[in-house]
Amino acid sequence: MSNHLPFRVAVVSNLLALNRDLSIRSLSNLAPREMRVILNIGSYMPIKSADIAYQSRIDSTNVSRAVKVLLAKELIISEPDPKSKNIKYLSLTTSGTILYKQLTEALEPRAQALESVLSEEEKASFFQCLTKIEAKAEQLLSQQALSFVNQGLELPADQKELLRWYKKSQQKEC
Repeated sequence: MSNHLPFRVAVVSNLLALNRDLSIRSLSNLAPREMRVILNIGSYMPIKSADIAYQSRIDSTNVSRAVKVLLAKELIISEPDPKSKNIKYLSLTTSGTILYKQLTEALEPRAQALESVLSEEEKASFFQCLTKIEAKAEQLLSQQALSFVNQGLELPADQKELLRWYKKSQQKEC
């Protein structure tokens, strides 16, 4: 397994899970998905849930669940788009902003420590490799979903969303 790329990426991803880091976990009683969503909102607000799902590749059901928790904890607010009542923009509240700053301050030393094992050239190369792997993974999953569609099978919501993401990323490349 040590030479199996998806396994190695999954291992690193598991080690980097936000709830594994006690300094981060001690800041709030949020689950990792809520932390990821609040970090996304704080970085790009105001932002739509669909944009959070696309940027982070968290399926929309999990983004919606996280948003519901964050709204209940009054860490974020949801404001309707003046042009479309179906679209809601998410922003941090004052307490959400405080937590966002605490989270980003706790994450920064970890990011620096992890990046310190790579030279600037290695880091640039690593990011290029990750971009290629992400694009290929998205392509493979989309092709699988399309093969199911071509067989006349109904796709689950997360697979439909994956296809939308893939089409959106393809449009950005053109």
